Amino acid sequence: MFPQPSHGEEESSYREGVLRADVIPESADMHFVGRSWLLLTGFILFYVIYLLFGALVFSSIERPMEDRMRTELKALKQEFLNLSCVSDASLERFLLKVLAANKYGVSVLRNASTTSNWDLASSMFFANTLVTTVGYGHTTPLSDTGKAFSILYALIGVPFTMLVLTACVQRIMFPLVLVPLGLLQRSGLEPRPATIVHFLLLLILLVMCFFVAPAAVFSAVELSWSFLDGIYFCFISLCTIGLGDFVPGTQPNQQYRSLYQVAVMVYLFVGLMMMFLLLRTFHKMADLHGLTSFLQLPRCEESDLEEDREPIVEVGNKDLTEKEATKPLEPGSQPSYNTMNTG
Repeated sequence: MFPQPSHGEEESSYREGVLRADVIPESADMHFVGRSWLLLTGFILFYVIYLLFGALVFSSIERPMEDRMRTELKALKQEFLNLSCVSDASLERFLLKVLAANKYGVSVLRNASTTSNWDLASSMFFANTLVTTVGYGHTTPLSDTGKAFSILYALIGVPFTMLVLTACVQRIMFPLVLVPLGLLQRSGLEPRPATIVHFLLLLILLVMCFFVAPAAVFSAVELSWSFLDGIYFCFISLCTIGLGDFVPGTQPNQQYRSLYQVAVMVYLFVGLMMMFLLLRTFHKMADLHGLTSFLQLPRCEESDLEEDREPIVEVGNKDLTEKEATKPLEPGSQPSYNTMNTG
């Protein structure tokens, strides 16, 4: 028989085991925290380098154009002073007034002063760019009351717009994500390749329907826009950058201007919804392929994924009936990112 350890030896071994068990998780946690901070430092460093790279490229491209335009304006100003009896100081005051008015969307040009920037359609267009955070800046409030109301309006409108966009995305997740994934898997693709193919198809659909086609329309309606200008406007708008150098519906004497602005508002809302859907789909695909775990980024939670099949606002038994009608006959027959953990 093997010698039995004494009670003191058992207690000593137990304590040693507990200490080792405490040390191992602590060491693993320290390694995790260290790697997390290292990745964060790398992200910040790459972000700063990316900003510097962009600054160098933009400066090298745009600085010569700016210098050329500055020289042309200086020569034009001098030519005007030589041909008129206006003093340099008077011209400076006039130009300052003109530039200040133009900042608020008021132009001194004769053909640009026939329409108001604050009629019903234009005001609604401004409100839409405000709550969607696009903010072109072509029209801004003139009065202190308008500025104060803009703060209050955006404070309520921006979160509410995000809520509406989220609710709409949840409604279209089934026909645009879950159904195509099921068809791809039934065609013989494994789960992971199926998610990649689906994402590429969704990306192509978004580019064709919300960038290429609208750019062609904008270049035809806006006479001063090229096709590249249209692509540029669509990208700047749907990324909510809103630089304001290209704004539709601002040309003088434009036909059906109000209807055109309403159509642009609808385009912005649906386009933002599709961009949100694309980003959400990419996040879930990154979860499935382990990219978020590798980069230690937040994952789409299981409960969050299940909510994609359910609306934010439920309306009694009617909503339950709709969910029961779309419920699969057999458990697991409806594909989702929750069930794609292997592949």
